[in-house]
Amino acid sequence: MKKNVTLSVYEIVGVSLCVASDDGQKVYERIASTLKEDRSVTVSFLNVSSVTSAFLNAAIGQLYGTFSEDQIRSKLKVKDMQPDDLALLKRVVETAKQYFKDPKRFNRAVKEAIEDGGDARKR
Repeated sequence: MKKNVTLSVYEIVGVSLCVASDDGQKVYERIASTLKEDRSVTVSFLNVSSVTSAFLNAAIGQLYGTFSEDQIRSKLKVKDMQPDDLALLKRVVETAKQYFKDPKRFNRAVKEAIEDGGDARKR
């Protein structure tokens, strides 16, 4: 049986502020590498004081472009995360799932929203 791997975000990034997508990319690469070995991974946010959606998009969101939702759900666990950050992670995951389901359609919708100034009533 393959051993579960625990990754410390704090140790990978080196600071308690997880705000840059570049740092999220480092975390993604470690998670993806473990999942590709068909091993379970627990991502610990112990000692992390702040995360941004840019970081989480890079670290977790892009997993949905590489792995199936079932694979992620069964093999990836998150722990030691603040409730506000968990809520942000949930939004990032939902957006990533929508994006990777149909990237062209998603990008068109975003472009239209920006061109309309975010006011859907203009259509």
